[in-house]
Amino acid sequence: MAPRLSARAQAAKAERQDRQAAALRANLLRRKAQARSRQDADSPAEPTPSVRPETGKPKPCP
Repeated sequence: MAPRLSARAQAAKAERQDRQAAALRANLLRRKAQARSRQDADSPAEPTPSVRPETGKPKPCP
């Protein structure tokens, strides 16, 4: 059987759990943002078309 906590100890435990929950949420948001930035960095930029859309002819080489 678990020991009973005093009102003060229960309040301290609740505060600790609230702080932990907030820290976990912040960590999750940070990890999601980090994953998004890695995904953006990994995806190549849109290639420029090598054909002119108005004529359908290839673009000249620079």
